[in-house]
Amino acid sequence: MKSATVLIAVLCIINLSINPLLAKTKNQLPYKNSNLTAEARATDLLSRMSINDKVNQLMALWDGVPTKFDLEFLTDTIKMREIFGEGIHSIQPNRFTDINETVETRNKIQKYLLEKTRLGIPAFFFDEGQHGLMKPEATAFPMAIGLASSWNPQLFKEVYAVTAAEMRSRGGHHALSPVIDVCRDPRWGRVDETYGEDPYLNGILGSAAVIGLQGSTTGEIMPENVAATLKHLCGHGQPEGGLNQAPANISERVLREYHFPPFKAVIENANPTAVMPSYNEIDGKPSHANYWLIQDVLRKEWGYNGMVVSDYEAINQLQTKHFVAANTSEAALQAFNTGVQYELPKGLYYKHLPELLNDEKIKITDINKAVYQCLVLKFKMGLFENTYVDASIAIQLSKKPESRKLALKAAHQSIVLLKNENNLLPLQKDNYKRIAVIGPNSNVALTGGYSGEPYQKVTLLEGIKAKVGKKTEVLHAQGCNIVSNLDISQNNWKKDLIQFPSRAENLKLIEEAVEVAKKSEIVILAIGETEQLCREAWSKTHLGDAHSLDLFGEQQELVEAMVATGKPIVVYLMNGRPLTINYIEKNIPAIIEGWYMGQETGTAAADIIFGDVNPSGKLTITFPRSVGQLPMYYNHKPSAQFMDYVSESTTPLYPFGYGLSYTSFTYSNMQISSTTMKPNDTVTMSVDVTNSGKIRGDEIVQMYIRDKVSSVTRPIMELKGFERITLEPNQTITVQFTIDKSKLAFWDYNMKYTVEPGEFDVMVGKSSADLMKLTLRIEE
Repeated sequence: MKSATVLIAVLCIINLSINPLLAKTKNQLPYKNSNLTAEARATDLLSRMSINDKVNQLMALWDGVPTKFDLEFLTDTIKMREIFGEGIHSIQPNRFTDINETVETRNKIQKYLLEKTRLGIPAFFFDEGQHGLMKPEATAFPMAIGLASSWNPQLFKEVYAVTAAEMRSRGGHHALSPVIDVCRDPRWGRVDETYGEDPYLNGILGSAAVIGLQGSTTGEIMPENVAATLKHLCGHGQPEGGLNQAPANISERVLREYHFPPFKAVIENANPTAVMPSYNEIDGKPSHANYWLIQDVLRKEWGYNGMVVSDYEAINQLQTKHFVAANTSEAALQAFNTGVQYELPKGLYYKHLPELLNDEKIKITDINKAVYQCLVLKFKMGLFENTYVDASIAIQLSKKPESRKLALKAAHQSIVLLKNENNLLPLQKDNYKRIAVIGPNSNVALTGGYSGEPYQKVTLLEGIKAKVGKKTEVLHAQGCNIVSNLDISQNNWKKDLIQFPSRAENLKLIEEAVEVAKKSEIVILAIGETEQLCREAWSKTHLGDAHSLDLFGEQQELVEAMVATGKPIVVYLMNGRPLTINYIEKNIPAIIEGWYMGQETGTAAADIIFGDVNPSGKLTITFPRSVGQLPMYYNHKPSAQFMDYVSESTTPLYPFGYGLSYTSFTYSNMQISSTTMKPNDTVTMSVDVTNSGKIRGDEIVQMYIRDKVSSVTRPIMELKGFERITLEPNQTITVQFTIDKSKLAFWDYNMKYTVEPGEFDVMVGKSSADLMKLTLRIEE
């Protein structure tokens, strides 16, 4: 017995001494040594990879399509080996799983990849984050077109930093955001995902978004941040007929003057991890097979050294939609040799890369470069050492009061006051005993496309009830329905089928609303769209583009019925695109553009309506009077909009940069440090802005420039500077803007980027339609 005990003890000692030696030997593999640089580790790991290992690091898997990576699947070792056995670049998101399920699923997949695959390479997890994390139990900020109306880059950094933190806490590493497409057609269903129609503004706000997501300007990803994907390169926001993915029938000059600048600016200012090409074609070449776009412009001209990832199914479309590839292998060949390094969301086409390599149709150096970039990022982001996340920490982060306060602040700054006849707004609570809140969007908080599902949402009706308290009776009527299958969760945007109510049903609701309105002293009318009517159209069964910008269904009749009651009316718009609301502009005294304001919609709207917050948002996209005016954008060429139509003017309903306040601002003393300059010099323009009203307010000061005579036609004006300022009553602030080569240069007759000598108009003011002007002469 004694000898047996001794033997067991000896074996235990031997075991304890051998295991550390084995572990040490294993850890001596350079790529597993965390003391080495990410580059050294990636180089070593790359040398150990087979061609199949490498190609797997260029392809993604999509959770839920076709296989859902749920807990039942994760316990099936055979299926796990089949799906993950050779490693993978990334997992594309299941957007509808809560925190606990997300964390548990991702941890188990990472554990399998680390411990059960030959090389133990963890995966990136991607998530959407254009205006908050697209997951349940996440903060929902205003939709992008609304958030942009704040004209506040610092706010963007804060919003996207929260988005990144919530994403990273759940095991996410890479955001499929931001969208910086310049939108030049409001019929397009993705207009709500954009920051508007202006290249300069999109570049500034896009840079702020990337800095917020990544946590730096250098391209380094901070521990609580995620990699950003800049999309969609390029021309996606000017599709033929306003139809998503349709050809962008635009010249190289239009690309360089309008669509390229925001991408170039963000790359230079914020170093995004990845760039995503667009679905559309330009001059017959789909972006995912456009060598000039990806290699000549993005890589060589702009010097971009980051990753290029495909849009979902876009390589597929080379074969099935554009018909420039005969089969899957040819589509893969075109995309990869164009420079699209990683296939999302599934590796259906890049699985052909080994055979294409064997046939010498692609280069191993291109594969190695893409794999190396992927591995370096995985090492730098700590995926090998800090792989797992804690659900309790993620839940705690998702419930931070500061995030909810930020969502409210963002909504406050993004709401735009379009009209306020006779200063009807702000309403005084004590002046009304009965307020009617009416309309199809009065008791829903629509958060927009690609939205998460927050813990709480406040509707307009709820916000107004909370604001006025028990002293004022708040009446409510639906008024009409826009769709009959509205889902108040994040699923609303994703639904394929759109069902519409019958006309008879809506007319009955209008009658009921009239009776409610008659009992009130004032009507707050909430109308507009739903996420089903303005969204990304990705198939013939999932539509989102519009042929008309008029109010949908019986909403116009609802408005007219409310006007007929003779009651004062405040219209609150909840929508994703500019609407042609000519009747409302003519007949309603107060109009608010609320876009989709996120989870705090009702609270923010009530704060604006009752004057606790002074509205300060300004439009980043032009509102036309009709679709017949399209295309319509402020930075058009001189011969555009030169003559009126037979029955309509060419002026917009609301111009770019427009937005009212409850106070007034006076501009004066516009000066320029020198009225002449050389092309490489710098001058300063200044203007005094005074709050000439009675309450504190924010103003967005805008500077525009026009080349008066040039070798090629130039826009009548271009935004080249802006600043958001806060002024107390009677306070004056001198706002300064710098004018240098970057604000004056353009692509000349010979497509050379240069500053031409001559006179330039320098303009400053409240909007693109309300400006002061000085002349600046550029000398040779």
